[in-house]
Amino acid sequence: MERRLALELASTVRHDGDGGVADDLATAEGTTRWLGERAGLLTGCGVAGGFEADDALMDEIVELRQAVRALFARAVSPAPASPADAHRLMPADRALALLNAAAARELVAPQLDWPGESLPEARLLSAERDSGLRIVAALARAAIEFLAGPERERLRACAAPRCVRYFLKEHGLQEWCKPSCGNRARAARHYRRQRAADAG
Repeated sequence: MERRLALELASTVRHDGDGGVADDLATAEGTTRWLGERAGLLTGCGVAGGFEADDALMDEIVELRQAVRALFARAVSPAPASPADAHRLMPADRALALLNAAAARELVAPQLDWPGESLPEARLLSAERDSGLRIVAALARAAIEFLAGPERERLRACAAPRCVRYFLKEHGLQEWCKPSCGNRARAARHYRRQRAADAG
Protein backbone atom coordinates (compact mmCIF):
# COMPACT_ATOMS: atom_id res chain seq x y z
CA MET A 1 0.00 0.00 0.00
CA GLU A 2 2.74 2.49 0.96
CA ARG A 3 4.67 1.63 -2.20
CA ARG A 4 1.64 2.35 -4.31
CA LEU A 5 0.90 5.68 -2.64
CA ALA A 6 4.49 6.93 -2.94
CA LEU A 7 4.68 5.96 -6.62
CA GLU A 8 1.26 7.42 -7.32
CA LEU A 9 2.27 10.75 -5.75
CA ALA A 10 5.41 10.85 -7.91
CA SER A 11 3.28 9.93 -10.94
CA THR A 12 1.00 12.96 -10.62
CA VAL A 13 3.47 14.47 -13.10
CA ARG A 14 3.11 12.53 -16.32
CA HIS A 15 3.42 12.65 -20.10
CA ASP A 16 0.23 14.20 -21.52
CA GLY A 17 0.24 12.28 -24.82
CA ASP A 18 0.97 15.39 -26.88
CA GLY A 19 4.66 15.90 -26.12
CA GLY A 20 4.10 17.88 -22.91
CA VAL A 21 3.80 17.20 -19.21
CA ALA A 22 0.48 17.03 -17.35
CA ASP A 23 0.16 17.76 -13.64
CA ASP A 24 -2.73 16.12 -11.79
CA LEU A 25 -2.14 18.49 -8.85
CA ALA A 26 -2.07 21.74 -10.83
CA THR A 27 -5.32 22.97 -9.28
CA ALA A 28 -7.13 22.53 -5.97
CA GLU A 29 -9.90 20.72 -7.87
CA GLY A 30 -7.39 18.31 -9.43
CA THR A 31 -5.81 17.73 -6.02
CA THR A 32 -9.24 17.04 -4.50
CA ARG A 33 -10.01 14.55 -7.29
CA TRP A 34 -6.61 12.80 -6.94
CA LEU A 35 -6.98 12.50 -3.15
CA GLY A 36 -10.57 11.27 -3.44
CA GLU A 37 -9.51 8.53 -5.84
CA ARG A 38 -7.03 7.36 -3.18
CA ALA A 39 -9.34 7.54 -0.18
CA GLY A 40 -8.79 3.82 0.43
CA LEU A 41 -5.04 4.39 0.75
CA LEU A 42 -5.53 7.47 2.94
CA THR A 43 -7.83 5.94 5.53
CA GLY A 44 -8.26 8.08 8.62
CA CYS A 45 -7.20 11.25 6.80
CA GLY A 46 -10.70 12.59 6.17
CA VAL A 47 -10.62 12.53 2.34
CA ALA A 48 -13.78 10.48 1.92
CA GLY A 49 -17.16 12.12 1.37
CA GLY A 50 -17.13 15.78 0.48
CA PHE A 51 -13.50 16.68 1.28
CA GLU A 52 -12.15 19.61 -0.75
CA ALA A 53 -8.50 20.60 -0.97
CA ASP A 54 -7.65 24.29 -0.92
CA ASP A 55 -4.71 26.05 -2.59
CA ALA A 56 -2.58 25.86 0.57
CA LEU A 57 -2.94 22.06 0.79
CA MET A 58 -2.33 21.73 -2.94
CA ASP A 59 0.92 23.71 -2.56
CA GLU A 60 2.04 21.54 0.37
CA ILE A 61 1.40 18.32 -1.54
CA VAL A 62 3.15 19.64 -4.67
CA GLU A 63 6.19 20.64 -2.58
CA LEU A 64 6.20 17.19 -0.97
CA ARG A 65 5.98 15.63 -4.44
CA GLN A 66 9.04 17.65 -5.51
CA ALA A 67 10.93 16.27 -2.51
CA VAL A 68 9.82 12.70 -3.26
CA ARG A 69 10.82 13.00 -6.92
CA ALA A 70 14.21 14.43 -5.91
CA LEU A 71 14.77 11.46 -3.61
CA PHE A 72 13.55 9.07 -6.33
CA ALA A 73 16.16 10.63 -8.64
CA ARG A 74 18.79 9.98 -5.95
CA ALA A 75 17.56 6.38 -5.59
CA VAL A 76 17.94 5.62 -9.33
CA SER A 77 21.36 7.29 -9.57
CA PRO A 78 23.76 6.85 -11.34
CA ALA A 79 21.05 6.22 -13.95
CA PRO A 80 19.43 9.42 -15.22
CA ALA A 81 16.57 11.02 -13.32
CA SER A 82 13.20 11.60 -14.94
CA PRO A 83 13.49 14.31 -17.60
CA ALA A 84 10.74 16.24 -15.78
CA ASP A 85 13.10 16.72 -12.83
CA ALA A 86 16.60 16.67 -14.28
CA HIS A 87 16.85 20.43 -14.82
CA ARG A 88 15.21 21.49 -11.54
CA LEU A 89 15.81 18.89 -8.86
CA MET A 90 15.44 19.95 -5.24
CA PRO A 91 18.76 19.39 -3.42
CA ALA A 92 18.70 16.00 -1.64
CA ASP A 93 19.38 17.44 1.83
CA ARG A 94 16.46 19.86 1.47
CA ALA A 95 14.24 17.05 0.13
CA LEU A 96 15.11 14.84 3.12
CA ALA A 97 14.44 17.65 5.60
CA LEU A 98 11.11 18.50 3.97
CA LEU A 99 9.98 14.85 3.86
CA ASN A 100 10.93 14.17 7.48
CA ALA A 101 9.34 17.41 8.71
CA ALA A 102 6.10 16.63 6.88
CA ALA A 103 5.93 13.15 8.44
CA ALA A 104 6.70 14.51 11.93
CA ARG A 105 3.89 17.10 11.88
CA GLU A 106 1.26 14.53 12.82
CA LEU A 107 1.23 12.98 16.26
CA VAL A 108 0.22 9.33 15.80
CA ALA A 109 0.20 6.19 17.92
CA PRO A 110 0.14 2.63 16.56
CA GLN A 111 -3.00 0.70 17.45
CA LEU A 112 -3.70 -3.01 17.09
CA ASP A 113 -7.13 -4.15 15.87
CA TRP A 114 -7.97 -7.83 16.27
CA PRO A 115 -11.69 -8.43 15.81
CA GLY A 116 -13.05 -11.91 16.45
CA GLU A 117 -11.51 -14.61 14.28
CA SER A 118 -9.89 -12.16 11.82
CA LEU A 119 -6.19 -11.55 11.51
CA PRO A 120 -4.70 -8.75 13.64
CA GLU A 121 -4.21 -5.46 11.85
CA ALA A 122 -2.06 -2.47 12.79
CA ARG A 123 -3.17 1.10 12.15
CA LEU A 124 -2.07 4.56 13.20
CA LEU A 125 -4.35 6.59 15.42
CA SER A 126 -3.97 10.33 14.92
CA ALA A 127 -4.38 13.00 17.57
CA GLU A 128 -4.79 15.64 14.82
CA ARG A 129 -8.10 17.07 13.66
CA ASP A 130 -6.70 18.91 10.61
CA SER A 131 -7.33 16.71 7.54
CA GLY A 132 -4.74 18.54 5.46
CA LEU A 133 -2.01 17.92 8.01
CA ARG A 134 -2.98 14.23 8.23
CA ILE A 135 -2.94 13.89 4.43
CA VAL A 136 0.51 15.45 3.98
CA ALA A 137 1.93 13.39 6.87
CA ALA A 138 0.45 10.16 5.46
CA LEU A 139 1.94 10.87 2.03
CA ALA A 140 5.32 11.63 3.62
CA ARG A 141 5.23 8.42 5.70
CA ALA A 142 4.39 6.41 2.57
CA ALA A 143 7.40 7.87 0.77
CA ILE A 144 9.67 7.22 3.76
CA GLU A 145 8.53 3.59 3.99
CA PHE A 146 9.07 3.10 0.27
CA LEU A 147 12.51 4.75 0.18
CA ALA A 148 13.68 2.86 3.27
CA GLY A 149 12.30 -0.46 2.00
CA PRO A 150 13.67 -3.14 -0.31
CA GLU A 151 11.61 -2.10 -3.35
CA ARG A 152 13.67 1.08 -3.68
CA GLU A 153 16.30 -1.09 -5.42
CA ARG A 154 13.82 -1.77 -8.26
CA LEU A 155 12.92 1.90 -8.78
CA ARG A 156 13.73 3.23 -12.26
CA ALA A 157 13.03 6.32 -14.34
CA CYS A 158 11.28 5.41 -17.60
CA ALA A 159 13.71 5.64 -20.52
CA ALA A 160 11.05 6.32 -23.17
CA PRO A 161 11.12 9.66 -25.01
CA ARG A 162 9.04 12.31 -23.22
CA CYS A 163 7.99 9.98 -20.38
CA VAL A 164 8.51 11.43 -16.91
CA ARG A 165 7.37 8.50 -14.73
CA TYR A 166 9.20 6.40 -12.19
CA PHE A 167 8.29 2.72 -11.97
CA LEU A 168 9.28 -0.53 -10.27
CA LYS A 169 11.29 -2.83 -12.50
CA GLU A 170 9.50 -6.19 -12.68
CA HIS A 171 12.00 -8.15 -14.81
CA GLY A 172 15.62 -7.92 -15.93
CA LEU A 173 15.10 -6.31 -19.33
CA GLN A 174 12.42 -3.78 -18.39
CA GLU A 175 13.35 -0.21 -19.37
CA TRP A 176 9.91 1.38 -19.60
CA CYS A 177 6.99 1.99 -17.25
CA LYS A 178 4.41 0.51 -19.66
CA PRO A 179 4.26 -1.14 -23.11
CA SER A 180 3.20 2.07 -24.90
CA CYS A 181 6.43 3.73 -23.71
CA GLY A 182 8.40 0.77 -25.06
CA ASN A 183 6.64 1.13 -28.42
CA ARG A 184 7.41 4.86 -28.48
CA ALA A 185 11.08 4.23 -27.62
CA ARG A 186 11.45 1.59 -30.35
CA ALA A 187 9.76 3.86 -32.89
CA ALA A 188 12.10 6.73 -31.97
CA ARG A 189 15.15 4.46 -32.34
CA HIS A 190 13.91 3.25 -35.74
CA TYR A 191 13.32 6.85 -36.85
CA ARG A 192 16.86 7.88 -35.77
CA ARG A 193 18.41 4.91 -37.59
CA GLN A 194 16.38 5.68 -40.72
CA ARG A 195 17.44 9.35 -40.69
CA ALA A 196 21.09 8.37 -40.18
CA ALA A 197 20.87 5.92 -43.10
CA ASP A 198 19.20 8.55 -45.32
CA ALA A 199 21.79 11.16 -44.40
CA GLY A 200 24.69 8.79 -45.04
